[in-house]
Amino acid sequence: MKKLLKQAAAMLMTAALSSLAMASAEKPLKVGFVYVGPVGDAGWTFGHDEGRREMLETLGEEKVETTFVESVAEGADAERVIRTLAQQGHDLIFTTSFGYMNPTLKVAKQFPGVKFQHATGYKRANNVGTYSARFYEGRYLTGVIAGHMTKSNTIGYVGSFPIPEVIQGINAFTLGLRAVNPAAKVKVVWINSWYDPAKEREAAESLIAQGADIINQHTDSPAPVQAAQDKGVYAFGYDTDMTRFGPDAHLTGSLVDWSGYYTETTKAVLDKNWKTGDVWGGFAAGMIEMAPYNKAIPASVVKQVETLKAELTSGELGIFEGPIKAQDGSLKVAAGTTLTDPDILSMNWYVEGVDGKLPK
Repeated sequence: MKKLLKQAAAMLMTAALSSLAMASAEKPLKVGFVYVGPVGDAGWTFGHDEGRREMLETLGEEKVETTFVESVAEGADAERVIRTLAQQGHDLIFTTSFGYMNPTLKVAKQFPGVKFQHATGYKRANNVGTYSARFYEGRYLTGVIAGHMTKSNTIGYVGSFPIPEVIQGINAFTLGLRAVNPAAKVKVVWINSWYDPAKEREAAESLIAQGADIINQHTDSPAPVQAAQDKGVYAFGYDTDMTRFGPDAHLTGSLVDWSGYYTETTKAVLDKNWKTGDVWGGFAAGMIEMAPYNKAIPASVVKQVETLKAELTSGELGIFEGPIKAQDGSLKVAAGTTLTDPDILSMNWYVEGVDGKLPK
């Protein structure tokens, strides 16, 4: 009798352990996102959150559970937030701003079992990967459009921080601009912030006062587009479609689609085949796209831009192919040569056609 009771108890224990194992296996993967700005309804953070939501819809809430923290300042506050997400049991954490790089690496070292992905960074570890988009590809096309549409031959550019990611875009835009209009120039105002609607608008209005009849931006809010709408000039949005903030002003914009990357990366963790590494995709990878074209753009210009887009996608066109002159007129990239990815990723100089000094 005792033997039978022991067998029954053993069977019950086995069944209980099996049930616990199944429950554990079915537990959703916890994925965290750290955002530098508010989610809002446009721009950088909104684009990342669109990617998060589409990833969640594709993979299903039974498999994935997501958390996001918005408006996290770069630096000590970011480290605190990232560590909190790791302590809360998140299996995968996306940190979505350049200034999160060192805080991400510091926390990752303390939580070797957690996977981290840092956007726009260049430092990696065994449990830290990096990802970004070739924003400069879309910038080049907006430059071509600006070259055709400007009447004053002065284009304003609202910049966030003078780091390679932003400088690449300014240079690519200027190269596209001057490829069709060699007389045009670009004036840059730096606001030293990713998201500050008041500063963004003030910078845009300052550029318009200096004669800019088109405004471009590498900042997160639609304030520059709204300023352009109010002042009767054109503008390009960024990251997400900003047409509704300036229906007359908004010519188009370089958009970033993070959804495919977030879905593929999260699925890799679910499938237990995630590896550290770097992803840097453009039109060919489906990470860059153009916003709808304003009807004010001539059909011939749209056709030219779409042809160039196809050439960028196929690899036929390389934006940083020589000859390219630096701002002072010296030859920076010789004919027959092309800047390598490391060259582009460390870019700290202006091309010919950009006014003003690059802050150090």
